[in-house]
Amino acid sequence: MGGKIGLVFVVILGVVALACDARGFASPYQLGIIAANSELVRIPDVCALCEEYTTKALDYINENKTQSEVIDILHNTCHQLHTFERKCVSLVDYYLPLFFLEMTSVQPGDFCNKVNLCQNIANISLQFQENSCDFCEDTVSKLLDKIKDPDTELEIIETLLKVCSSLDKYASKCKRIVLEYGPLVFENAEKFLEKTDICTALHACKDSKVVGRGFLSDLLSIYYGSNIFMRMVHLLKITLF
Repeated sequence: MGGKIGLVFVVILGVVALACDARGFASPYQLGIIAANSELVRIPDVCALCEEYTTKALDYINENKTQSEVIDILHNTCHQLHTFERKCVSLVDYYLPLFFLEMTSVQPGDFCNKVNLCQNIANISLQFQENSCDFCEDTVSKLLDKIKDPDTELEIIETLLKVCSSLDKYASKCKRIVLEYGPLVFENAEKFLEKTDICTALHACKDSKVVGRGFLSDLLSIYYGSNIFMRMVHLLKITLF
């Protein structure tokens, strides 16, 4: 009897463990591939195993003999609690029948779906693809708000100045570069985010095919157009070499 009950708990633990692993099956990268191929993918082995062992576990739990033996085991456990024995027995007698009753309504297929072992991954991939555009645009919007926030700019510049302080004899030159070009970098980053449709360029959102080239040209123009990038590189060479 003890072996059978142990088997039930092993099965339940196994199902939970499989559920945890299954969540890692559909990574964003894999979902993108699945969505691109427009294939309906299922994990038949894991799903079938889940349904098979869940069915066996439920059949065993729902046997009258099993339920009586489980109640006896818990009653014996309650007897070892001495002062709390009566309270323990009362709880067992009240909640265990409710538990067994609940088990009779569990369907293996529904259970395995709830723990994500019998889902259609292609459906998830489509949902991921649809939501990726909104997620990207929301992220860019928040990033733009951060860049426009003077407190954020000040915080980053202060951090860079602290890094400069650790450069010993190059500290003063490093700080001069940060103070001179830090605000310009923020200004150009803000213009870049406002001007460029990054999410379309990264294919998170759908649009014309020209956007990718526009993204690259905008990026290069920001760094090279005002010659800020080259001046910073030149100053860094002077500072470090």
